[in-house]
Amino acid sequence: MKAMAAILVESGKPLVLEEIEIPALRFGQVLVKVICSGICGAQINEIDAVKGPDKFLPHLFGHEATADVLECGEGVTSVKPGDRVVMHWRKGAGLQAPTPKYRSKVGVVNAGWVTTFNTHAVISENRLTPVPKDFDVESGALLGCAVTTALGVLNNDAGIRAGESLVILGTGGVGLSLVQGGVLVGAHPIVAMDVYQSKLDLARTLGATDCVCARSGDVAAAIRAVVGPGGADVVVDNTGNRQVIEMAYEITAAQGRTILVGVPRKGDKASFDTLPLHFRKVLTGSEGGGTRPEVDIPRYVRLCQAGKLDLKRLVTNRYQFEQINGAIEDLRAGKVAGRCMVAM
Repeated sequence: MKAMAAILVESGKPLVLEEIEIPALRFGQVLVKVICSGICGAQINEIDAVKGPDKFLPHLFGHEATADVLECGEGVTSVKPGDRVVMHWRKGAGLQAPTPKYRSKVGVVNAGWVTTFNTHAVISENRLTPVPKDFDVESGALLGCAVTTALGVLNNDAGIRAGESLVILGTGGVGLSLVQGGVLVGAHPIVAMDVYQSKLDLARTLGATDCVCARSGDVAAAIRAVVGPGGADVVVDNTGNRQVIEMAYEITAAQGRTILVGVPRKGDKASFDTLPLHFRKVLTGSEGGGTRPEVDIPRYVRLCQAGKLDLKRLVTNRYQFEQINGAIEDLRAGKVAGRCMVAM
């Protein structure tokens, strides 16, 4: 069996659309047909090799999507052929299978436990969580990373309480989901910051009480004017920018929590006064919000079905698979206010 895939052949270059050969399933592996995939900032970081030289080229990637299960390898019990599933990068229920390798004209193509920039994919069982067959496929894709990360950050990393102030630095897919999550848990005020006004406009419609454009004036002062001179209870950075990370820590209250979601480029080092950490101030990095997919995804599906979580408004740009490089460039250029979705 063959499939089409967007392959990273060389760091910093456009993806190569090429046919790949689907290998026979091994223990714990599942063959899926990908319906639609989101594009996360993490994929741009992979393309740009921000963590250092890429040792796995050429390779497939992408980590949030909705798919249909076609076939299951030996040992798989949590999904079955015909299931509609969310594809996610966090470990969930089931086996962690060997990672697949695909043959193609560009040579042997490596892949991780989950990849979504291919029309068909061999996935580790523990990167798939079933959802109702009639659940909106684009909303399902967002549950693979953006939404689960954001809600996990608030619930698990920050432990935010009703009435606490929340500052969100960077309002892409995760940031906008943090806005909605902040509304759900009763955070107030909810301050969104970004360099693009279109993103801030969307953040306001989703529940941000105040918006600060990073291009105008003293950002820290503008945020303190809203949350008070003592700083915010919870500040979440999604940018991975060193200067923004340092500001995030500075505008966090004396006993507040600074949560880092964005990943800086390798070699970028932020500087902090560590003394407040001895007096109950918290600075921590988040790994996907500590999400447990098999537990959290069904809960969030129920919230969507009850009308308490509106994920459809997060998707603002849609592309066909053959337009995936254009989608990536639009995301880089700030032309995507929310999340972009690629139909496979």
